[in-house]
Amino acid sequence: MKEPLISIIIPAYNRASLIGETLDSILVQTYKNWECIVVDDGSVDNTENIVAEYVKKDNRFQFYRRPETMNKGANSCRNYGFSLSKGEWIKWLDSDDLMYIDTMAIESRLINGYSNIVLSPLVLYDFGKKEEIKKSNIFSSNLIHDYFIAKVALYVSGPLWERKFLNKQEYLFDEKISNVDDWDFNMRMLYKKPIIRYNEKPTILYRMHDNSLSNEIRKGNKIEIISVLNALEKHLKLIKINKITPYKPLLQYTIKYYKTTIYNSLLANKNYSFYIYSRLVKIHFFNFYNFKELAKVSLGFLVYKVCNKGYVFFK
Repeated sequence: MKEPLISIIIPAYNRASLIGETLDSILVQTYKNWECIVVDDGSVDNTENIVAEYVKKDNRFQFYRRPETMNKGANSCRNYGFSLSKGEWIKWLDSDDLMYIDTMAIESRLINGYSNIVLSPLVLYDFGKKEEIKKSNIFSSNLIHDYFIAKVALYVSGPLWERKFLNKQEYLFDEKISNVDDWDFNMRMLYKKPIIRYNEKPTILYRMHDNSLSNEIRKGNKIEIISVLNALEKHLKLIKINKITPYKPLLQYTIKYYKTTIYNSLLANKNYSFYIYSRLVKIHFFNFYNFKELAKVSLGFLVYKVCNKGYVFFK
């Protein structure tokens, strides 16, 4: 039986220092029937020249530039790469992550005639310290709920997707957002109830570094934080309108996340704390949710602004 073609799609931007390691990890795969499409997002470093060497070395590698008519960003590159791909199965991969040597061999063995996705865990890895941070959790009896509240983590490169399933979707990656784009994509795909095959063995080394999203949020990056809040509200609406899963627990989680974010922004003396507080007020009013709690948070916000104290109000 012929092995199905797997398309690996990689968006890249100024990755000259790292993308070679990523492509090397693909080149040594024990599974041989693959194509790798790298879509450059307007790099100004040596990324194109490095990828060109791999294209010369192996014609399974392909290099393209994002068309100028498309929005800048990884999402546009992924969508464009998908339009160029020919694989029966699709593997999104970031330009700084590494595959284990048997990644595609393991996942391809789980492909069958009825599954839409093969879901694998990742290992979050600090390459500077050369140490494993943790293995991601992908298993859940209520995947949508647990993915929403961050109890499980799928990432962009964890799943292997069936092309036929992706072709049925209204759109793939949302080109209007730039952060938590993998969470947004995976959530929308899960809403369509794909048939999932689980793989217990990690298949990707996910590179953790200073400008990782989680680190940017911890450092109080306003753009990253607002992007997360926008995504949470977007999916709250989708879940409520389409009655995908119980709404109230996810609303409670979102409000708790807002409260924590407000307190952290006050603690760090960030100038966007009132903006986040105002969004929390809107969520309460639009959902007719616990106005007693809102009054408590409002009092805490005022007390902290005046006295620099008030953690108890945000519990």
